[in-house]
Amino acid sequence: MRRLLRVGTRPTPSDLGAGFVTGLFSIPEGMAYASIAGFNPIAGLYAGIAPAIVGSLTARTALMVTTLTSAIALTSQSVLKEAGLDPTDPGTIATLTVMAGVVMVLMGVLRLGAVMSFVSNAVMTGFATGIALQIITGTLKDATGYKPQGHNRLYQLGDWLVHMGDWQLSATIVAVATVAVWALCSRVRQLAPVALLIAMVVVSVAVAVLGTDVELVRDIAHIPASLPGVSLPDLSAVPHLVGGSVAVALVALAQAAGIASSVPNPDGSRSSVNGDFTAQGLANLAGGLFQSLPAGGSLSRTGVAVSSGARTRWAGVFSGVLLALVVLVCAPLAERIPMPVIGGLILVVGGELIWGRRHDILLVLRTSRLSSAAMVLTFLATTQIPLQQAIVLGAVISLLLYCVQAARQARFLAVTRDSAGRWRLTDPPDRLPPGEVTVLYYGGVSLFAELPGLEQALPRTNKARHAVLILVVRGAPDVPSSSMVKAIRRYAGHLSEEGGRLILAGVTPGLAHVLRVTGIDRDLGEGGVVPAQEVVFEPLDQALADAHVWIEDRSNGPATEGRP
Repeated sequence: MRRLLRVGTRPTPSDLGAGFVTGLFSIPEGMAYASIAGFNPIAGLYAGIAPAIVGSLTARTALMVTTLTSAIALTSQSVLKEAGLDPTDPGTIATLTVMAGVVMVLMGVLRLGAVMSFVSNAVMTGFATGIALQIITGTLKDATGYKPQGHNRLYQLGDWLVHMGDWQLSATIVAVATVAVWALCSRVRQLAPVALLIAMVVVSVAVAVLGTDVELVRDIAHIPASLPGVSLPDLSAVPHLVGGSVAVALVALAQAAGIASSVPNPDGSRSSVNGDFTAQGLANLAGGLFQSLPAGGSLSRTGVAVSSGARTRWAGVFSGVLLALVVLVCAPLAERIPMPVIGGLILVVGGELIWGRRHDILLVLRTSRLSSAAMVLTFLATTQIPLQQAIVLGAVISLLLYCVQAARQARFLAVTRDSAGRWRLTDPPDRLPPGEVTVLYYGGVSLFAELPGLEQALPRTNKARHAVLILVVRGAPDVPSSSMVKAIRRYAGHLSEEGGRLILAGVTPGLAHVLRVTGIDRDLGEGGVVPAQEVVFEPLDQALADAHVWIEDRSNGPATEGRP
């Protein structure tokens, strides 16, 4: 347990202030995210207590705040709906939260953080933009009193605009006033971190004073003036949530993966994706037992903490503690918050998410047509199908993008020395010149899809008498695919039949083991495998010397054919 807790750094006064601001900010944002997903708003508040405390105490990224996010809330709603489970049942929510936590802990323990690197920026941009659209369409009823029709989020947005005449005037005015107050406060640098909170308080007070007839939080949920009680998971729901919990965990981890690079540790210590996976898992295990929705690293909440002066992980701890105190003292006041106010705040959050992604969208569009298609496809999937299916589709698209790009980049380059003795890279020759040494460098990841093109790029072996091909494989993986092993054996055989030979230079220990157990080292003969060394070009120099000796021996001795 001591290894998991990271509390060595002492809190600073600025951490207390940052924790207070972040805790207050969690009230409108947590309630808003829970509300748009159809959960009790109080569950959104509770997601900022236990998960924030445990996550901050255990995370390797010191300033990361773990709590409910919009994507996690909507994915959780989609998972429960797909499973046919009641999203208002505390046992069901506890089960989903705990199971997602278990998945996160397992991914951290098994060091699967590298999996997140395969989720491309194009896919994450499409997913995040689709989530933002879901956020906006999900709150249109609260903001204007009119619930748009249709299952397609884009169609709902169009239906909402077409029926402007059906909007409730009082709700619309309150939502517009909320956005206006936020916009004014966000222009003041000192007020920008708490602009949402100020907008919520000011407009809520104005509605109460003026007696405006709009729906209040208490009309849809009761907020108890107490700390969250113990909520035990419903074991009967476990079989229905196995796949869904993985989807929730992946969404949460994918969102949090970029926090470490955006918010480095102030003390200079290194972050760890796997350590953060484990921390978020522990946060959900704790939160699931205390009425919390699933949680993950929140970039928006982390940004609020940092901009408010957070210097250590204690800022996140204080945010959870202070939020608990606010719930204890101010629960009756929170019930009087108008729903159009929350609707206006959610519109702001959704709009900021889209605006914040504008540079990524333009970057993807300018990068390649393939990346642009992946982004658009993921965006459409996020607006059309359940989110847990959309994230799986996004992962598949990312994998396909990786495979296509890896296959395109894999190639052979000829390595030659110029008159000054410098090494240069050129295109490989069409045919191996007899009695000469040819050096090729292989760059790739050993995907079977790249092999047909690579084999065609190798120089032809016909009439390659006494020719030697040195293949530098230092960049090849330690464990190549069986297809690559077969290709090496096939080419070496063709070259040997013509009276030439193949030498592999810069062979790593892992690759050498594969060559040994498959018998390829015996096919290549003595000196056919030159191990990698600390000096980068030393294996190549050794292979060149051996190749010239071999050619000289064959040229001066009796004619020989067959294997070297």
